[in-house]
Amino acid sequence: MKTDKKSKPSKSDTKSTTARRKKERILIIDDESTFIEACRRTLEAKGYKVSAASNAAQAKEMIKVDPVLIILGTMAPAGQAFTMYQWLEQHPRYKEIPLLIIDARYEERPIRGWRRFEGIQVDGDEYLFKPIEPASLVPRIQSLLEAATRKIRVLVVDDHTMVRTGICSVISLQKDMEVVGEAVDGRDAFDKALRLLPHVALIDIVMPVMSGIEATKMIHKECPETKVLVLTQYDEEENMIIAKQSGAYGFIPKKAASSDLIRGIRYVSQGKYYPTPFAELVIQ
Repeated sequence: MKTDKKSKPSKSDTKSTTARRKKERILIIDDESTFIEACRRTLEAKGYKVSAASNAAQAKEMIKVDPVLIILGTMAPAGQAFTMYQWLEQHPRYKEIPLLIIDARYEERPIRGWRRFEGIQVDGDEYLFKPIEPASLVPRIQSLLEAATRKIRVLVVDDHTMVRTGICSVISLQKDMEVVGEAVDGRDAFDKALRLLPHVALIDIVMPVMSGIEATKMIHKECPETKVLVLTQYDEEENMIIAKQSGAYGFIPKKAASSDLIRGIRYVSQGKYYPTPFAELVIQ
């Protein structure tokens, strides 16, 4: 009996990948020159272009070259990196750039690292700590760039047409997302999750035929590739706990800003819990 074997990438495939990377620029923001140079050597050897900035003012100039990814490292005094992070998050042009955060060594955090209350507020795509080998950043960078170029397939589930229409309109404005289907109740959601295989299912809690909680349990069991993000007007902690127990990866009130919804979709599509209070819930 014949078995399929994975074919090795050809030389032409390797060359095309390297050529593509030569057009991809990574911006490193960090005030440790040795760390920057080590990262530069590693990334340039992999075909990436590298720009570097040692402070926020330089970073705001260098970012104009449109990097495909930003490595936000450490800057003294403590708090500078978080201020830079906030600027990036609020900038209409740069807020969607994948972000790899690298905090200071434990003993240096009071000087140039992220203070604890700052770290809790950070929603970077990756959060790492020094010391770290630059070579270990390469697969993470590749993964983040691949995630940024794929479209997140979303199933929208709500028994109100106007709500579904509004959510679909917000999602349609995102370059990295597409609505692959709509469902009007929990049973419909489960059937379409099995058939359409979305990355994320946005599910209301209270619906006819089958509740969103029951649908979440079934999707979590039978279609684990689909991550459920509960979107509801019932945002009490009790419902958050029930949602997490059922297998949901996120919980967002309907009254939340559309930016929170979009961020939540991106987060749970990567298998991460969102937001932080939901992630920190301890389920017995």
